[in-house]
Amino acid sequence: MSHGINEHQQWSLTDKLAELAADKRAWLAMAIGTGLFVHFVYLITHPYPAYGAGLYLQIAEEISAHGYALPERIPLYTDDGVPFAYPPLMYYVSAVIMDMTGVDPITLSRLLPGFVTVLYLIPFYYLAREILESTPQAGFATIVLAVTPPVLQWHLSAGGVVRAPAFLFALTGAYTGIKLFKTSNMRWVIPSTVLFGMTILTHPVYTVFFGTTYLLMFACFSRTPRGLVYGAFVAGGGILLASPWWLQIIATHGADIFTAASGTHSGLGGGVGRFLDQFVYPLEPELPAIFFVGSFAGTVYLIRKRRFFLPLWLVAAAFMLGKLRFQFPAGAMMLSILVFEVIVPRIRYLSAKTRYSRSAPLVVVMVIALIISSVGVSYAAGGLNSNFDSSTQPAFMDDDDKAAMEWIQENTASDSEFIVLGDVAEWFPLMTDRAILVGPWGVEWEGHENYRHHLSLYKRLSRCPGKACLTKKMVANDVDPNYIYVPKNHYTVRGIDQYQKPWMREQMVDSDRYKLIYENEGAMVFRIEEPIEPAEVPENGPQPV
Repeated sequence: MSHGINEHQQWSLTDKLAELAADKRAWLAMAIGTGLFVHFVYLITHPYPAYGAGLYLQIAEEISAHGYALPERIPLYTDDGVPFAYPPLMYYVSAVIMDMTGVDPITLSRLLPGFVTVLYLIPFYYLAREILESTPQAGFATIVLAVTPPVLQWHLSAGGVVRAPAFLFALTGAYTGIKLFKTSNMRWVIPSTVLFGMTILTHPVYTVFFGTTYLLMFACFSRTPRGLVYGAFVAGGGILLASPWWLQIIATHGADIFTAASGTHSGLGGGVGRFLDQFVYPLEPELPAIFFVGSFAGTVYLIRKRRFFLPLWLVAAAFMLGKLRFQFPAGAMMLSILVFEVIVPRIRYLSAKTRYSRSAPLVVVMVIALIISSVGVSYAAGGLNSNFDSSTQPAFMDDDDKAAMEWIQENTASDSEFIVLGDVAEWFPLMTDRAILVGPWGVEWEGHENYRHHLSLYKRLSRCPGKACLTKKMVANDVDPNYIYVPKNHYTVRGIDQYQKPWMREQMVDSDRYKLIYENEGAMVFRIEEPIEPAEVPENGPQPV
């Protein structure tokens, strides 16, 4: 008796695989399953969220405290607080969720971003089907987007409470937009307008991405007066829908608050530096480079085929915004095209005379998907060192930080002011209800100069190698806190690994000026016993030995 698979069974299995490859529900299910798995791995490896959302959730709490009216300023981030001019939609959503469910900010910032990163795969899949006109290619592209490191970095992490919904609105708007420009059917104008308005009310950078996408769709699919009118209606209608917010901000702070913030991050457009950041440096020999290599190779392939929309979308989004994540709605699709139109035909040719001729291409596609997914999952879990040689998806706080901040909230005066070293500073005001004097979060609304000052001083203080450095920089910048929060061992500064110098504790404990009042395995809190006089600090300061 033979226990092997006979020829009939082999062809039956191959036919089932072929049916599976054409089943849109199967591809969408695989993509969603991949996204859910990524989120699950992230959760079990991150008891605290990656990066920070302290300011975002402080805003949500302020909105709740103001009876769901827009606050003028957000306290505790710097001594005077920072102006509130952020698009408010997701802060309202976060406030409602926390008020109705009682969920704490840390839990919300772990769960909500991951939920939305799975949710936005659905409109992306249908968008990819419209552009690629192929169910397998759209499904594979969606799997790629679900595990792409630059996309996960800013959407799965804590700040995804705002950025992931903005990406959801932009991708859904791209789907309604391509239907609008391809069909010229008026029924797509209203949903596109609403989605643009929701994007404006969520995040300004994603608003630019939305607008750039529509301009390219108009240029590539509907260069007609009707297409121009539809696009103008979407833009004008979205701005009008968001007007209750921006009119109130202008009435409170003046219109220049928006121009003040516009140049504090990467800005729009760029020169050679932007080109290197977006298209050269990502090709360094690290595992996530496979995503860039694949999408750039797909770009070259499509340009040779004179299929220009996706290459233009990738280049325009990346170059205009200077954020790697905006390459990959187009990049994931082009990587999929590369697999199905370049690799699969070669596999089919090589296996043509074997009994695996029908199943081999699908098997190869699945193997490639598994390899790519394994890189993305490792990235989400913090298992790669591709973040400037630092671990990926770092948490800005841990159990020791939480314990220290709880102690501070219970044992210091409510008007105490702190200097906090390291990225835990982003969470510190929310978790302690105490002010930090130095930090860039929210300061962009006060203009480029003030933002750069706070950012530079925060980084320099956080990287100080000893007591003298701390004292000198506080004196030089007229910073006079009541307490200093000093991390021990490993911590991060702007997401980059740092390790506390072994002599920092000894120098500060031996000082008459700094009194250690709390310590655990990961953090120290020092009270400043007397004011620091500039004349007492030598020009160069004592150096550690």
